[in-house]
Amino acid sequence: MQAGKDSSELEQIIADALALAAEQGASQAEAAASSGTGLSVTVRLREVETLEYHRDQGLSLSVYFGRRKGSASTSDLAPEVVREVVLKACSLARHAAEDPANGLADPARLAREIPDLDLWHPWDLEPAAAIELATECESAALDSDPRIGNSEGATVSTHAGCRAYGNSHGFLAAYPGSQHSISCAVLAVDGGVMERDFEYSVARHPDELLAVAQIGREAAGRAVARLGARKLGTTSVPVLYPARLARSLFGHFVAAVSGGNLYRKASFLVDSQGRQVFAPIVQLVERPHIPRGLGSAPFDDEGVATQDRTLVGDGVVQGYVLGSYYARKLGLESTGNAGGIHNVVVGDTGENFADLLAGMSRGLLLTELIGQGVNLVTGDYSRGAAGFWVENGEIQYPVHEVTVAGNLRDMFRQIQAIGNDLDLRGSIRSGSVLVDGMTVAGS
Repeated sequence: MQAGKDSSELEQIIADALALAAEQGASQAEAAASSGTGLSVTVRLREVETLEYHRDQGLSLSVYFGRRKGSASTSDLAPEVVREVVLKACSLARHAAEDPANGLADPARLAREIPDLDLWHPWDLEPAAAIELATECESAALDSDPRIGNSEGATVSTHAGCRAYGNSHGFLAAYPGSQHSISCAVLAVDGGVMERDFEYSVARHPDELLAVAQIGREAAGRAVARLGARKLGTTSVPVLYPARLARSLFGHFVAAVSGGNLYRKASFLVDSQGRQVFAPIVQLVERPHIPRGLGSAPFDDEGVATQDRTLVGDGVVQGYVLGSYYARKLGLESTGNAGGIHNVVVGDTGENFADLLAGMSRGLLLTELIGQGVNLVTGDYSRGAAGFWVENGEIQYPVHEVTVAGNLRDMFRQIQAIGNDLDLRGSIRSGSVLVDGMTVAGS
């Protein structure tokens, strides 16, 4: 599968746009362009439900007249359209209000070398082959247990493309990337009661995806295991977040220390740098250059070089998540996170999943979280959930229709252990996390 326009074409489009912006009198300008192709197929109940080919491209441009900013974008990269977009952005900037924080990233922070992070592994997947894989995945689920009574389908998708960025400081660079995934969701039925669950795999390289039959069987096994779920009375117990759910906890932290929320005072972690926020066992590091990492990138959305750094050390916040604009608003410097984080890795405390279950002894093992239920301003946390009740370190029975609640300030400090069962399927890599003293509200 081809990537659409290649890096040199995208770089030339950006260079032309920046040159035109300068001709129009812009004191600074920046542009990002992307192009890619993809294929996605979903099979449900052994029949093809959707088969889609995607071809996407786009250009976004910001120009600055002093500290006045104008932005425009397009999905059409034809020269005449690009010219129109530049002229429109310049027109908007001339009428915009001045903002002292506007402007390009500090030239000293721009990436000078672009490391090869091994992100480009296109999958030459024809539609017939994709249908066969999705069918095999769903069939493995449907055939694994007679209680699998329905399916939401199995999906196989692939995407490959290229991203380029340039600005009037002389920065211009591009890098390709690919991402592929297989997923399956099914429903188990017993006595008129239905329970749903799923499994998935995602990777930069198709050879690193789990086998489709394994994904289907695991989706079915997870759904069947939830049959016979009971309700719980309200209690306060430890809660074990499995690795696939644990990243959400640290995602709330990342959001709370992101520039926009900090500047707007819309975070319970305002002025938290240098403060103890987590239990001392918690370590969070950002590793942007992990080969084939799903969050890997050689530079951020402003061309700032990404680099290894510590976000949390021994439970103490070491740094925020900032692009240039909010860094200036806060009187700080960009951390290379315009556009988001790049592979935040949560350090483990040495235990495997069985160790964590045994250490919890009595409590709730989560399998699903429902709804948002998180207030970043106060840290209040309340989410619908399902899972398994645990006694003496062993799973006893499934539970549903419960709520797990607490406050993130307390939850972060009450982390008891972090497993070594690292889940790599995202920009936050974490093992299972045991949190003490949460409220589990049921009937």
